[in-house]
Amino acid sequence: MKNLCILGSTGSIGVSTLDVVRRFPDRFRVRSLTAGRNAKKLAEQAAEAKPERIAITDKDAYAELKSHLNGWRGEVLAGPEALCELAEEQESDYVVSAIVGAAGLLPTLSALKKGKQVGIANKEPLVMAGPLMIAAAKQGGSTILPIDSEHSAVFQSARAGNHGELRRIVLTASGGPFRTATKEKMAAATKADALNHPTWSMGAKITIDSATLMNKALEIIEAHFLFDVPYERIEVWVHPQSIVHALVEFADRSVVAQLGLPDMRLPIQYALTWPDRLDGALPELPLERMASLAFEAPDRSRFPTLDFAYEAGRKGGTAPAVLNAANEQAVALFLEDRIKFTKIFDLVGGALSAHRVQPMDDLDTVLAADRWAREHVRKTVEA
Repeated sequence: MKNLCILGSTGSIGVSTLDVVRRFPDRFRVRSLTAGRNAKKLAEQAAEAKPERIAITDKDAYAELKSHLNGWRGEVLAGPEALCELAEEQESDYVVSAIVGAAGLLPTLSALKKGKQVGIANKEPLVMAGPLMIAAAKQGGSTILPIDSEHSAVFQSARAGNHGELRRIVLTASGGPFRTATKEKMAAATKADALNHPTWSMGAKITIDSATLMNKALEIIEAHFLFDVPYERIEVWVHPQSIVHALVEFADRSVVAQLGLPDMRLPIQYALTWPDRLDGALPELPLERMASLAFEAPDRSRFPTLDFAYEAGRKGGTAPAVLNAANEQAVALFLEDRIKFTKIFDLVGGALSAHRVQPMDDLDTVLAADRWAREHVRKTVEA
């Protein structure tokens, strides 16, 4: 029986994780849940899953959360520091890291230092502080299991050989809502246009990242740290059907791919049950869905985010943290209707060019770079 701490339980990954848990009541028990500010949803989850402890990051939502907790008598915490407390507690042996954005860094790092198994769905912690995360996992004796569909696919496919035989990793992208759009159409895109993803159902921030292909940019950096593969051997190809989630090429030129429906419950289940494969009664992949599988090279003139990733990766140090923070700030501004869609590219590229890269010596350096990038984007827009 695994005792789970689910960080970000009210988001799409957290909700899907709880659905997987329902399918295996004899294998998983929810020890703790956390949410950012969705008090009502967190209370509903607590009533069903019956964890011992829950936490809400936004302290202003604490009173609302308490008002919704009818009949549940567990412990309620509030504030960002509560996330680290729950991630570290001895009673939990598996932490699902599903908090969107940089907010997931500290609790995920805390879990690794305590030797937990960590199923990581959010890209940002490894992008921001990959060397620190990997070092913490080694020192704490932790295992990092990828939940993101592409990295789960690499993880599964790579088991067909050994690490020394890996030649190339290919991550796939749906292409998002602007796969065939002109630059002019992208420049005029509304928020509704950008949020209209053709295959996946995700939260707003991740959906915008898919529209800019920033999600793939972040995945390139994440794959570098997860699988210890040089950047020049990590590629991205557009695959509109979202059936092939990643491919791994070995030294003998054989290619192994993982295929599945665009359903996050599959990679979540694999991360939770690894090294076993169990029947969670998920939908089957019909053979007719594989009748036509297309792949195309991404247009980097329209989607420069991929080049940003390779640039940040080559620079190393604090550059990936700046890439992530600048993007988070720019996406927030777009969702607030303060900038145009294509301005996201300008702001992220500008921050990356203006930043003086520092060695990643410690967490304070990472957080300082994160703050600098956000402020740089804000000042640029205000100017």
